[in-house]
Amino acid sequence: MQNLDNLDKKILAELQKNAKISNLELAELVNLSPTPCARRVKQLEDNGFITGYFAKTNPQKFGYQLSVFIAISMDRHTAERFENFENAVKEFPEVVSCSIVTGRSEDYLIKAMVRDMAHYEEFLLHRLNRIEGIAQVHTSFELREVFSRSLI
Repeated sequence: MQNLDNLDKKILAELQKNAKISNLELAELVNLSPTPCARRVKQLEDNGFITGYFAKTNPQKFGYQLSVFIAISMDRHTAERFENFENAVKEFPEVVSCSIVTGRSEDYLIKAMVRDMAHYEEFLLHRLNRIEGIAQVHTSFELREVFSRSLI
């Protein structure tokens, strides 16, 4: 955590709780005057500690009731195979994250949101499994997310 003091950490923690907070409110919460507070936020943005602001949405409100973890093994470990897979999976709106992983037999771990089992079946059989190079797929359904948080 290069060059972050306790005040920067407090600013980051408050922005993660509410990214829509005004600079005046933020300054009050971290016991700083507004101008230096705005300057610190700008510096955090410029130095890459803050990479963006977004609205966190509720997938259930959009009809996405099931959260699915999908572990994928590729048939060959070539740059072309991996690039092709990654480009294809980015196009699926159901996929909310995709990571290359180590320490297991699978190569990728995907998190996807689907409406129901029929939606998952359509996604798996008619789209995901049609990506060239997939050798094996292992699915786990999330029962309940215990918590999700950022590092600061």
